[in-house]
Amino acid sequence: MTVKQSEQYQLVIRSLSDRIVEAQAPIRILDAIKWDDGLREAFFRSNCQSLPQVGPDYYAQRPLGFDPGERRQVFQDIERDITRQLGTFNPVGQIMRRMCREYRMVIRMLEGRGTPEMGLISQELYGSASDAFHAGDPTLTDLGITLSESLANIGSDLGHEPKTIAAPEAVAILQERMNQAFPDDQAVRVFESDGIVADAAAGADYIKIRSDAMFNPRDLKILAVHEGMVHVATSLNGQHQPICTFLAKGPPSSTVTQEGLAILMEVITFASYPARLRKLTNRTRAIQLAESGGDFMDVFRFYQEQNYTRQDSYTNASRVFRGSSSDGMPFTKDLAYLKGFILTYNYIQLAVRKGKLQQIPLLFCGKTTLEDMRTLGQLVEEGLVVPPRYLPEPFADLNALSAWMCFSGFLNNLSLDRIEADYANIL
Repeated sequence: MTVKQSEQYQLVIRSLSDRIVEAQAPIRILDAIKWDDGLREAFFRSNCQSLPQVGPDYYAQRPLGFDPGERRQVFQDIERDITRQLGTFNPVGQIMRRMCREYRMVIRMLEGRGTPEMGLISQELYGSASDAFHAGDPTLTDLGITLSESLANIGSDLGHEPKTIAAPEAVAILQERMNQAFPDDQAVRVFESDGIVADAAAGADYIKIRSDAMFNPRDLKILAVHEGMVHVATSLNGQHQPICTFLAKGPPSSTVTQEGLAILMEVITFASYPARLRKLTNRTRAIQLAESGGDFMDVFRFYQEQNYTRQDSYTNASRVFRGSSSDGMPFTKDLAYLKGFILTYNYIQLAVRKGKLQQIPLLFCGKTTLEDMRTLGQLVEEGLVVPPRYLPEPFADLNALSAWMCFSGFLNNLSLDRIEADYANIL
């Protein structure tokens, strides 16, 4: 390929990539499926005895902000042009075509808000609690139960760290940390928001803090690591891609890898703690309960049994049924945390074992998916993808991470039951 042909090839990829970025811009999944405060108020007026009145009619009053038919056609046209201009087997083209198909599925899912279609497509995009990691391996539900049993043994012996930091102070603390983490992108903003369900959420170049949320220092450490050093960092790294600009935007398939990386970062930076893991396992168990036929009240009571307040139980239960009806199938995105952690951990461990350490930092070059990692490595060699500008400390120097993974791989082969028997007299 001549220099001129190479430049033309890059221009074609950049043009198609930009079209995907532009086409997905009006699609906002979480905004389209969230419940308003009126449902919460009505639920508590009923003394927590009546199912929230949510169904197709409720969502019909909440416009998507785009024409589903028109957006589907846009993605169909882009997919057609990718094949015409790059061929069927071009590696970049295969990634971009899959993104187009995913976004069409997302549009179908949002059109099905309040119906079983929403839950069925959610399972296709994010998975189900009954999914196994590999043939014959435990399922996500099994993992949730096993972790819950371990966490129950820990109990509250570690003490409780009071949440004394209000949102304005939390914003100031996180803003300072983001300025230090991203010195070349001082545009990373931290601000308060009333329109989110979680305590915090990250966007392409910002972190939102819920205005009425309270935090402790450990919470803020997790937010800096999880939202900042993973979600914001990968967004910024994607924005710095000169050709494959689609890496700045994450379709549902990237959610598992993104959340898996974020949880892994929490663990290896010693930011996580048992109550945090309990929150993640409860999300998995709540989705499994809903997939098994439980309605909003069943999930609400499950959270109360886990010693959550009525307010927090409502918030957590509404996460499960957002986009659905209150007695319908769940929105399964929250499975991505534990599922992603296991899959990403296994990937890194295998990369270390096989001596392919150069593959590990590529997880941060944008909104990546594990299945694309080999292709991304090839694209870096071809100059179509640039390595990540921002890497969190454990991934910037792979020496310590490699050592940890080597020990971890060996320890995984030991029998915990045998160890428990041998250590019975000293523990």
